[in-house]
Amino acid sequence: MDLQNQPLDIIILNRNIRLEDNAAFYYGSLRQNYLVLYVFDEKYWTSNGRSPRQARFLFDCLEELDKRLLLYNSCIYVFEGSYDALTLWIETYSRKTAIHLNHITDTDYLTQQLKKFKTHHSKRRELKIYRDFGIQVDNINRDSWSKDWNELMRSPLLPTPKVSRVKNLCSLVQFSAFKPPILSKRQPYETLQHGGSKEAADLLDTFLTGRCRDYQTLISSPRTAEYACSRLSPHITYGSISLRSIYQKATSQIPYSQNKKDLKSFIKRLYWHCHFIQKLETESRIEFRSMHSMCDDLRPNIDLEIIERLFAGETGFPFLDACMKFLRQSGWINFRMRAMIMSFASYNLWQPWQVTSPMLAQLFVDYEPGIHICQAQMQSGATGINLPRIYSVTKQSLDQDPNTDWIKKILPELQSFSPNEIHRGDLKGRYPAKIVDLEETGKIARDHIWSMRKDAEFKKIARAVYMLHGSRKTSRRY
Repeated sequence: MDLQNQPLDIIILNRNIRLEDNAAFYYGSLRQNYLVLYVFDEKYWTSNGRSPRQARFLFDCLEELDKRLLLYNSCIYVFEGSYDALTLWIETYSRKTAIHLNHITDTDYLTQQLKKFKTHHSKRRELKIYRDFGIQVDNINRDSWSKDWNELMRSPLLPTPKVSRVKNLCSLVQFSAFKPPILSKRQPYETLQHGGSKEAADLLDTFLTGRCRDYQTLISSPRTAEYACSRLSPHITYGSISLRSIYQKATSQIPYSQNKKDLKSFIKRLYWHCHFIQKLETESRIEFRSMHSMCDDLRPNIDLEIIERLFAGETGFPFLDACMKFLRQSGWINFRMRAMIMSFASYNLWQPWQVTSPMLAQLFVDYEPGIHICQAQMQSGATGINLPRIYSVTKQSLDQDPNTDWIKKILPELQSFSPNEIHRGDLKGRYPAKIVDLEETGKIARDHIWSMRKDAEFKKIARAVYMLHGSRKTSRRY
């Protein structure tokens, strides 16, 4: 067979940077005549919520994959530009091409480009787009969503790609020679998680064989969550391991594990991971607008000074400040603390989530837009279908770090103070003053939110939001 005259399969990488259980890679390799492209769009990396620390993790994954592809007679080429520009490049390519890519749910900047890209190429050439994360793209139906998700998670894992019979060369730069400016920006790289499928596999193994013990209870506190959580979140986000392979490996361990309840709790979170991403896929406007339309005008005023103090970890509340400083340094913090930070920003500081959400997202190495944006709205009372929950910073401090050992580790300047003084923030003028009164601002926010929720029109709109986005696992009363 003259492979040079056969259609060239172009495999486009976005956030599924792995060989194992990768539909675009596997099906794109079947004719054994393929070209692997990563699209690097500098504007994307400056869009809503994006940051250099996320790019660094992704490039770890790409570097590992590029080296592994040597065994497949292939490598990664980098296309610099948007998907609009990529379309023009493909159109000028002299050979007949077929395109393979995995579906991705992302922020509006990329989503709109991908829609145009798919529409254009579906009319001109063989275009294959593969499901990922169990997300429904066409014929979205929340009533069948859970069934569809379970079927996909239980379906067989795909083999690794076939070796290419031809070393396809093109004019694009090879990944091994690509050094984008975004990676030169200073980041605390050694304290951030590193990417790659080997890192992901090691984390999964240590979690399933030991770290999952008492997972249900230990994930609440930043003292213990750093070790007790799976720490797979950035690997799931950038696809250095497939969600399906995690699900199947965790499920297979349950009959033999002494931590059955913990593993079942972990598996439930895989389901909720996709449940939230589906919301952004279903309604992309929620990147900028509240799910419940009456919540968009809740917080009209922006106070950049207090927002800056929050993100600098200078609020006058030691536990909250320690969480912010830990997050800035590590690129990660546990879910409960993420919720507390967002709750404080939205309720106690009364700042619009549209401003604070992307600022917070930039700090997360594992930023997954569908999850983060939905959670930002939930912790701001903007969904209309979730009960408002105002986290008490003082209560969380007492509950999650009663002896203040963790706080003092992050804030060593507080070593001489007692736990009681630190929890209360009574630090005798030797620490930044509190920027708000927790009880007063909490009461004002609570009264404001609940008075709005009693409105008949609010309840009507909330029902519509639930029909579009709500989980069907439990019934909902308004």
